[in-house]
Amino acid sequence: MAKVIVAMSGGVDSSLVAALLCEAGHEVMGVTMHLWEGDDERLAESLCCSQEIAETARRVCAQLDIPYYVFNYQREFRRHVIEYFLREYAQGYTPNPCLACNRDIKFRALLMRAQAIGFDYVATGHYARIQKIDDHHHVLLRAADLDKDQSYMLYMLQQHELAQLMFPIGDYTKAQVREMATKRGLASADRPESQDICFVPGGDYRNLMREERPDSIHAGPILDQEGRELGRHNGLPLYTIGQRRGLGIATGEPVYVTALDVKQNAVIVGPAEALMRDHLEAVDTTFISGEWPTIPFECQAQIRSHAKPVDVQVVPGEEGRVRVDFARPQRAVTPGQAVVLYNQEAVLGGGFIAAPSNGATKKS
Repeated sequence: MAKVIVAMSGGVDSSLVAALLCEAGHEVMGVTMHLWEGDDERLAESLCCSQEIAETARRVCAQLDIPYYVFNYQREFRRHVIEYFLREYAQGYTPNPCLACNRDIKFRALLMRAQAIGFDYVATGHYARIQKIDDHHHVLLRAADLDKDQSYMLYMLQQHELAQLMFPIGDYTKAQVREMATKRGLASADRPESQDICFVPGGDYRNLMREERPDSIHAGPILDQEGRELGRHNGLPLYTIGQRRGLGIATGEPVYVTALDVKQNAVIVGPAEALMRDHLEAVDTTFISGEWPTIPFECQAQIRSHAKPVDVQVVPGEEGRVRVDFARPQRAVTPGQAVVLYNQEAVLGGGFIAAPSNGATKKS
């Protein structure tokens, strides 16, 4: 049997993980990651890391008779997630903060802490699966419940991390998880899920940008595909690719944001067909195998967490950069989001979608 830290959010998924591992005979410790500054009333409203969440996790651990601790990661979360989120929006990208949180906090930092205090594994309530080939080779797979599959959010994991991780509910559906938690009488069995960005209560990141990065919000031109000015925008960070509403211009036909031009401080708009792309370039690309491909290959790709996978050809360039050619054009390919590569249900890897220019810079 192993010593396992369970990352507990107070929700039903991580609570059931702790219960299943206890029943399997492992030595289990529950941990909640404290991410907020205590005097930040706005962030304290979030369902993700409130005092109520910690108390629910504590109650579940008491039910299971396992130790429970709160680990402080406030500075790390501010640096690697919130500052990253704000910086990327200010530079014309549309970031996914959950990817940064998984990469730098939930796995990297927590795995290091687990190893330092003598634990063998970290377990989470993610809907994904790990297949062990041998001690040095692991495959990350989609969850059995494709509607809840979270493998897109885990593409950055590497072999040494997969060797120390457990995803015990990856073989179950969400309905099964709730039923199993209810049968065990877990305190979190009926707890609702939050779909918002955890540090943006209500989901409107624009207010956060206005509060934290007002210097990045400058009015500028709204241009059509030929460069003609159609109106004025209120600041690039307040717009996203594919946006239609809130542009404040009248063109006689629907137009959408097709690009954010940081150099000109311009929002570029066009008809729906102008959103279609037949390829993208990705930077900071990693592969779960740890090996960089040397020749083009075919696979499937997702450009958003809940997008349908599409057949692609991947053309590797210098290490960290790939070109992804779509078998059929994709709508609203958004710089700053991730493109994740799959071989059927196995995650191959992924990277950040670069701006459509030669000036794409490394993400941080």
